[in-house]
Amino acid sequence: MRPLQHPSLNDITVEGILHAFSDPVRVQIFADIQGSQCPMTCSNFLVVENRTLPKSTLSQHFKVLREAGLIRSERKGVEMHNTSRIPELKERFGPLIAAILGAYKQQTQPCAGAKGESEK
Repeated sequence: MRPLQHPSLNDITVEGILHAFSDPVRVQIFADIQGSQCPMTCSNFLVVENRTLPKSTLSQHFKVLREAGLIRSERKGVEMHNTSRIPELKERFGPLIAAILGAYKQQTQPCAGAKGESEK
């Protein structure tokens, strides 16, 4: 098996983070990992946003998140355990990631007052 590559904190870039977050499925995967109290396996994400994902697609999403420096993956037997690198990333990027996740969450939730606002 090939060793997993995790960039050092100094090699993580805003451009890489934004690229990783350019796909809504990856944002959802990262948000779930970040909000979890324990490592999550790839199989936790076979269904994302009510869509079943092929394992090859899921592997690619995790690779992008890992190479962007957003997650740390560790092999345990046949499973891959994934954790967020938020504590490290806060040191380097401050509130950037929390702001992106907050904007994503706001964007995906239906806006109760949106119809009333457009009618004014």
